[in-house]
Amino acid sequence: MKKIDKVLPNLQPSDTERHEQPLSSVTPRDLPGDPACPICGGVGYLRQDLPIDHPNFGKLMMCSCRQTVVSQRTQSRLYEVSNLETFKDKTFDTFNQKGRGNLGEVQLESLQAAYNRCKKYAQELDGWIFITGKYGCGKTHLAAAIANEVIRRGIPTIFLTVPDLLDWLRFSYDSTQTSYEDRFNEIRNVELLVLDDLGTQNTTPWAQEKLFQIINHRYLQRFPTVLTCNVNLQEIEGRIRSRLEDIDLVKAVHILAPDYRSASAESISTLSSLSLYRDRTLGNFNTREGDKRLDKEQQASLQQAFKAACEFAENPKGWLVLTGKSGCGKTHLAAAIGNHRLSMGESPVFIHVIEFLDRLRATFNPRSPVTFDAVFEEARSASLLILDGWGTQSSSPWAKEKLFQLINYRYVAKLPTVITSLQSKSEMDEELQSRLNDGRLCQVYEINVPAYEIPAQSSSQGRSSSKRTTTIKKSGEMPY
Repeated sequence: MKKIDKVLPNLQPSDTERHEQPLSSVTPRDLPGDPACPICGGVGYLRQDLPIDHPNFGKLMMCSCRQTVVSQRTQSRLYEVSNLETFKDKTFDTFNQKGRGNLGEVQLESLQAAYNRCKKYAQELDGWIFITGKYGCGKTHLAAAIANEVIRRGIPTIFLTVPDLLDWLRFSYDSTQTSYEDRFNEIRNVELLVLDDLGTQNTTPWAQEKLFQIINHRYLQRFPTVLTCNVNLQEIEGRIRSRLEDIDLVKAVHILAPDYRSASAESISTLSSLSLYRDRTLGNFNTREGDKRLDKEQQASLQQAFKAACEFAENPKGWLVLTGKSGCGKTHLAAAIGNHRLSMGESPVFIHVIEFLDRLRATFNPRSPVTFDAVFEEARSASLLILDGWGTQSSSPWAKEKLFQLINYRYVAKLPTVITSLQSKSEMDEELQSRLNDGRLCQVYEINVPAYEIPAQSSSQGRSSSKRTTTIKKSGEMPY
């Protein structure tokens, strides 16, 4: 055995060689910090001057010049993991709170409210936020804006559409880089998970189970989660739906704006003539409270019809039928319902019965740009159909048959429908009467008041062409 004094000399040269590289050979590129930094001189770290008993004594502190580089690298790494690269431009600054086109007041309010709530959520990351609305209304932009804001603060985030999430898990079975368990746990436990387009995924038992496991885990742990959806909540799998309905955890945000990608933001129907009545609203309807010509019974009939129209406009279910003489206000109320639903992002169809039949007949022309089936189907399946002037149409067998097919389909399907008519209920066709007798679906209101009177314009000689006086008292009220 060799003596220790013989072994040490043999070890020293190699050890010394590692430390004998002259400092002058270290270039600025080899230093982690900024070579021009006046604080650390490029070393990248500092040691604080602290008492020996201080817990941070002897610990290195990262210099500010290096913190910038590290922060940039961290964000770059987070973006790679987050799947947000293609959504980098979707921020709160680039979100158009006014939408595109002439949006209704209610649509604008929903868009701005969604923006404010999502921006607040990005700052607090408290609970879940569930963003719903039609295609193209801005849900994905706001969800991506939340993710971009959170990543900017250095918080790990994953952004995925639900179909991509499930594909991500499927591919991990054959992946050599990561195991299924690692990827599944990464999604379940990431600090912020953004799931876009919930409800569009494949509904296989495997897909439903995996999605539920992820959502349920984050629900139990109260991990911040963002979800977007463009389908009715009732279409979502029951176990997931029950968690989304937890008001203590989930903040629900509904956007009423139409598709931003469309050339026009307005909900346009080729059949509807609602645009001709755009000035008819519930707000400017004249209830004629000061009209001395009306007795209490007449006044009550008008008030009841107005109240029913307001309730139907807010929650259109079943059928609403308004009857009365010409000029009593029934068309105003029907158009006002349509305009209110239009401002909520729906596409109501408002059309006079005679015009509807004429539009159907026009399709028989070989040069017609639309087919009979297309016109009929637009009315038949409209989210809200408003038929004005029932009873004024031709009584030909063809007209009767087409109108019966229309109302019968909407009756069976329980689709929201508004009908106005000069006829009383007892004067209507038996086919329609039988359906109006169904009190579970139909409400019938007779407006038993005389026609509104409108003052005539004075002639250029200052003489009135009529001695009629108006019953309108309030500025801005429409007469009918």
